[in-house]
Amino acid sequence: MNDKKLIGVDLGGTTVKFAILTTDGEIQQRWSIDTNILDEGSHILPDIIDSINEHLKLYKMTPNDFVGIGMGSPGSVDIEAGTVIGAYNLNWKTLQQAKKDIEAGTGIPFSIDNDANVAALGERWKGAGENDANVTFVTLGTGVGGGIIADGNLLHGVAGSAGELGHVTVDPVNGYLCTCGKRGCLETVASATGVVRVARDMAEEFAGDSKLKQTLDDGDEISSKIVFDLAKTGDKLALMIVDRVSYFLGLALANVGNLLNPKFIVIGGGVSAAGDFLLKRVDKYFKENTFPNVRETTSLRLATLGNTAGVIGAASLALK
Repeated sequence: MNDKKLIGVDLGGTTVKFAILTTDGEIQQRWSIDTNILDEGSHILPDIIDSINEHLKLYKMTPNDFVGIGMGSPGSVDIEAGTVIGAYNLNWKTLQQAKKDIEAGTGIPFSIDNDANVAALGERWKGAGENDANVTFVTLGTGVGGGIIADGNLLHGVAGSAGELGHVTVDPVNGYLCTCGKRGCLETVASATGVVRVARDMAEEFAGDSKLKQTLDDGDEISSKIVFDLAKTGDKLALMIVDRVSYFLGLALANVGNLLNPKFIVIGGGVSAAGDFLLKRVDKYFKENTFPNVRETTSLRLATLGNTAGVIGAASLALK
């Protein structure tokens, strides 16, 4: 088995990333294709099968050279049946037989899990989680997702919704409405779109001197990156926004820490590109809201794998 390889597939709304890895998690080949979401997403699985088969031919490999294929997918994933439903960014409204189709098309055993979970597995195995048995991963992108590894096991819960950290309530009274239907979710303030929303609201009440306020008053578009970049230059309004976002994130992660006491809580996704500037501020509120023993034993870390976390974690599913 040691010289056999793994295939990791990270299925996203714009691209599908692929990798061939050793069973130690070292990437040997990487490639990607565009995700074709037309016709109810009916081209996606055939395209994945074709791409894998093409690359096996290119590298002169056969299905026997592989332990298996693992894939991370958006939507509601049934890991036993190997199916996906409700992945709206892929136009997958109906049940997709991912396992059945890909095994039939490639002749290689196939496993699947939710995309946030596989990113958690990747960071835990080869990234900031240092392969510890207790790691929680939170990703701050266009939404906020999470994955929980406790005592070496990825938690799924009774219906696959364990680790929905984006929907931890952080502001029940004055919070924004969330796309999930409830109010005050972490996702509404700590995702890339959430940071912009907080910025717009705080700018309306802000009366001082600020380049960010000037930009908003001029009707120009802003992004979470612009907010953090201006905060780093000392912009008063931007610093207030970062502080508010950090408070909500620190509060949510403190509750995660108090509940699970992982060794590391790893923060990834686009918003985490703000780096130590963000981490230091979140950590302050995390420490203020954690139980003393958790404060001493659970630490926050930035993700280290970037966009390879998905393929690495997906590939590890094949080893289960």
